[in-house]
Order: sequence, then structure tokens, then C-alpha cells
Amino acid sequence: MGVSLTVPRYRRVVVKLSGEALAGTGSSGVDPASLSRVAEEVLSVHDLGVQVAVVVGGGNYFRGRMAEGWGISRAEADNIGMLGTIMNALMLRGALTARTETDIRVMTAVPIHSVAEPFIRLRAVHHLDRGLIVLLAGGIGQPYVTTDYPAVQRALELEADALLVAKRGVDGVYDSDPHLNPDAVRYTRLTYDEALAAGVRIMDTSAFVLANEQSLTMHVFDVAAAGVMREICQGAELGTRISVK
Repeated sequence: MGVSLTVPRYRRVVVKLSGEALAGTGSSGVDPASLSRVAEEVLSVHDLGVQVAVVVGGGNYFRGRMAEGWGISRAEADNIGMLGTIMNALMLRGALTARTETDIRVMTAVPIHSVAEPFIRLRAVHHLDRGLIVLLAGGIGQPYVTTDYPAVQRALELEADALLVAKRGVDGVYDSDPHLNPDAVRYTRLTYDEALAAGVRIMDTSAFVLANEQSLTMHVFDVAAAGVMREICQGAELGTRISVK
């Protein structure tokens, strides 16, 4: 991949990647083709000269809300889910390392020193300033929190210019469920107040509230759409842009 000669709109971004995005059409595990595609998309943004960190989810392995069905506590289920995010981050690091000479670092909120660095904000910023790609796993290391809130928190901690929310099976925010209503209309832009008033479920309400309070710009797009992540960083208005104004 070549380096773009145009100046990107963002200097630093955090990508929020769900575990399901790595599962492809399957309901669990990692699909090699999907993993490869995600790695290529992340590298395409990095090749623009944009600093990239990725918050990785673990829903393709285990979700906290599955606790009742398994007869275990929610806190225990969330701990299992956090380990799933680390597995995904290591898989993504492997896929990225096979495609680039750029250094890829996995940083976790849950200490696991033999395979990843602990998340330390200033160290993560230093990695990004040096051009490394940073994969953030383990959420914030606490139960009862999905990766939506940690994605916003990490974007703010790292002083990212935008949070890119890669969703599976939907290319933005709609006024109704596009899978159930063929006439559903996709929003090009939304304010957080509008999204909260409309009860938008694309992310947890707590994540929206924090992003709104701290004026973080968010882009929601389809992870399977080739080139969209890169085009958003180049200034294209694709998917749905959510901001304070």
C-alpha cells in the first residue's frame, strides 16, 4: 500500500471493532477472511499517516448477558468476555504483523504480561506518536461494562480526533431497524442529543453521554464495506456522523 499525498482530516483515531466483525457470517469464533479484511482496512488508515488505535470487543466468544443461560454470575461472564477481547487482539496483531513491518502493540486493561503490555495512557500515546498501531483489549478491566464505554473512554484518554465505530451488518444509524423495515432512512449526521432522544441503540447510552459531554466526534459505518474507514479519514461523509452539533 502507498502513502497518501493528501492531508487526512484526522491526525489520530480510535477504531471500535466488535468481536462479531471478526466472526464474519458465523456467530462465534474468528473467520480468517474477515480477520484479513479488517487488518487491511486498519492498515489502509495507517498508510494515510493517521495514528491508529483499535479497541477490540469479544462478543464472538462470550458476552456478559449470556451469564444467565450458563448459570454463572454476570461478573464472571464479563471476565470471560474480557479474555475474549484479548484473544481477538492477539489474532489481529498476528494478521497485521503478517502484512506490515510497522510495530503492532497489544495493550490490556487486564494484566497478562507474557503476551501484552499493560495499558498505560502515556505509553500508549508515545507508541502512537512513533507511528505504531496500538490494539487495546480487556475493556477497562471491570465487569458490567461493554466495550462501547471503554472505546469512548480510550478515545478521550488518547486525545483522538474521532472514534470510528465499525458495525457488522449495518452501514450507519437509521430511524428504524433496516432489517425489519425496508423503508428505514439512514441518518447522514446526528447530534448526540438527537440520538439520545431517539433512543438510538447503536452504542450504550452511557457511551453516548460521555462522548457528548466531552465533544467527541463519532462515525458509524459498516465494517464489511471496503475502503470506507480510509475514506472517512480522508473527509468523506459516509455512514453516520454523530457529534455535539
